[in-house]
Amino acid sequence: MPTAIAVTDPDLVLVSPDRHTPTASVLPVGEPQERYPLDRAIIDVHTLIEQHGYVIVLCPQSAPDSVVHRLHSVRSVLESDRIAILRPELPPLGLAVLALQLRQLSICDFSPGVLASAARLLAHYVYAGAVVGSVAKLDRVPVSLRAHTKSWAPGAQFAVVASPQPELVRLGATTGGEVPGGPSFGTHLFYAPGQQTPDWVTGTLAPAWRVNGVTEARLPAESARWWATGKPGSPGRIVEFAAAIPDISVLYQLVSSVRRESCRWCGLELIGDRCGFCAAPLSVAETPGERVGGGRSASASALAPAAASARAALPRAPH
Repeated sequence: MPTAIAVTDPDLVLVSPDRHTPTASVLPVGEPQERYPLDRAIIDVHTLIEQHGYVIVLCPQSAPDSVVHRLHSVRSVLESDRIAILRPELPPLGLAVLALQLRQLSICDFSPGVLASAARLLAHYVYAGAVVGSVAKLDRVPVSLRAHTKSWAPGAQFAVVASPQPELVRLGATTGGEVPGGPSFGTHLFYAPGQQTPDWVTGTLAPAWRVNGVTEARLPAESARWWATGKPGSPGRIVEFAAAIPDISVLYQLVSSVRRESCRWCGLELIGDRCGFCAAPLSVAETPGERVGGGRSASASALAPAAASARAALPRAPH
């Protein structure tokens, strides 16, 4: 059975692109104890381990500490080293896209350790952002004082890219159709509207980024907290978007191009500089040895250099 990919909210489960891609399991640990008690979470995770061997859980960075504590409590009670808890620095819809990519790769011949550590590599190829009505309270992307001030103007709109490089563009008649920098390789665009029309995303951003397709998704409940636009259930003026590689063969090539190491603590395979399951770093002696396919050296302090070296393998965006 493939490694189980789990998420902490049903809104983070995107529709499978084909009948071969397994769905993600949902562990709603953010629900109140009376609706999803800890013992139920323990049973659910234990069942996943019994069925799949290993479980990779993706949790948004903006999730409350209580959510993370419950996940670690489950792993502690089960005394299992087969549970990876990952919190990539991606907005919620970008995290949902990453979960979809891991679900696609879970049916390939990657070991659980490689699959878990691949999340950091693949995150470099997810262009995630949002159109918001205000950046006055946004603290996850650098915002200038001038942009803060303009947030208070009636009808203000901003296009904000959080990953892989932060960028902010004010939308309006004076911008001349300016859009944030996008991917140079082929991607599929997902967008999730809140209380705002997605016209700019579908009519301006998608053509400018030369995406291969566009799909509407449900706005994750966590998006309002991440983008500081409102409360979960009342997201405010927002349209979240994420562009990512949809082709499983390209994803497979990216991950397989990075040299594999063995975790010195738990023994699992990994790529990059840290184990996704036990979080142990590579030893100092191992660090210089990381390479990307073709024998090119890369720093093991992060996977960004590996991502840059592997970029040549990507298909270009259509012209």
